[in-house]
Amino acid sequence: MGLKYIEPIKSIVLLLLVLLSVLFTFSVWNFSPNYEPMEQSQTIDISIAEKKTIDEIIKPYKMVINLKDQVLGSIDASKIDIILSEMGNWEISDFRLVEQKMDKFKISQLLQQPSQMTLYFPGEVPMLVYDNVLLMSDTNITESTFNRLVIDWSQSTQLPLLHFISEENGLHYQAQILLTNKSSFLRNVVDVGQSVDEYVEIDRGNAPLLVVPKDAVTITRNTYYQEEINPHRFRDALFSDPNAVKRSQVDADRAEYGDDHAIMAINTKTKMLSYVMPAAESKEIAIPSELLLNTIDFINEHGGWTDEFRFAYMNPISRYVEFQLYVDGLPVYSDQAGTNEITHKWGTSRTFKYIRPYYTLDVNVEKIDEELPSGIEVADALKESDELDFDSIDEISVGYYLVHDENRRLLIAQPCWYYLIKDNWFRFMPAQYPGGGEQLGLE
Repeated sequence: MGLKYIEPIKSIVLLLLVLLSVLFTFSVWNFSPNYEPMEQSQTIDISIAEKKTIDEIIKPYKMVINLKDQVLGSIDASKIDIILSEMGNWEISDFRLVEQKMDKFKISQLLQQPSQMTLYFPGEVPMLVYDNVLLMSDTNITESTFNRLVIDWSQSTQLPLLHFISEENGLHYQAQILLTNKSSFLRNVVDVGQSVDEYVEIDRGNAPLLVVPKDAVTITRNTYYQEEINPHRFRDALFSDPNAVKRSQVDADRAEYGDDHAIMAINTKTKMLSYVMPAAESKEIAIPSELLLNTIDFINEHGGWTDEFRFAYMNPISRYVEFQLYVDGLPVYSDQAGTNEITHKWGTSRTFKYIRPYYTLDVNVEKIDEELPSGIEVADALKESDELDFDSIDEISVGYYLVHDENRRLLIAQPCWYYLIKDNWFRFMPAQYPGGGEQLGLE
């Protein structure tokens, strides 16, 4: 091969090398490795039941309507829900303080005025929480509470009013209702209010107002199968690292789950759960609205509303909140604390104590209507008691007494009358009168 071919060959080789370099570079840029698909890490489902909104948790248990010559009332949850649904359409404005320290007599006078409806709440509700339910345009809502909400349409030529009354603190706030549809207000508030049962006021002078049904009351006794929720689901929800939690059997009916920070005890007989984180305890007085909202958020985080639980009571000093089990719109009481309620103590930015049942009401296997005596008969029997100051009673109302049939795994909601004295509910038992009742207390 002559020298004259050397230079062309070099050029061809150089060109080939350049082309190969371009090809390799393009391949690297577009290379997609054929990795095996990565196994998804397992996540723990801690949603035990559905979340609830504030208007589902904070609800009145009774409504009383004052007309010109008549008092009506109802504990029918379906009728109360119609009122609450209508209230959700209102715009509330001109919120202002009317009186700072009303005594019980003045509160009773206000609640007895004609052309108005009073909604009875079981506990003192922070206004800064309930403004999530009502459309309140004012920004000057205070850190105050109420347990009676009065819808007042007595001034026919003016806008209806809302009165927020705290029987505990004697505070009276007032606001205007801006109606978008007046006919809807008349249909869903006034007309519904006039379609309920006849009630009577029990005259007690300066004592708190008592309003009870005039006639006998028919309530359904319900029998449910008891379904157990696996405690492991609460373990996974309440502990930051469930894998670090150890289980130990204390005795035949009790077991404990614990790590270095908290302990969860369960009673397999009563199906009650108690969770405590000692290091989170706080002695500071809580702000009412923050306490209630934080507690609702905590229970919503793990879907802890396993049945219908409603707000019942709050103590900002002890940082304590209670939610009570309800059946058919009526509160359920029990002589076994923790089996008919969810109680929570808020600590330092976290839960300090959490006590609740870990069962749920399953299939309703039997419904039987039972007739209870009238509210007048109950009031008369209580008035005749030598062991009871009748004027100290704050409320007389119907509820359910929870009976546990452990052998058949049944829960029976038995209709009963109850009366309230200083935050403690007592079951009215006619066979014991004149006498007393069985105490079912709050913290």
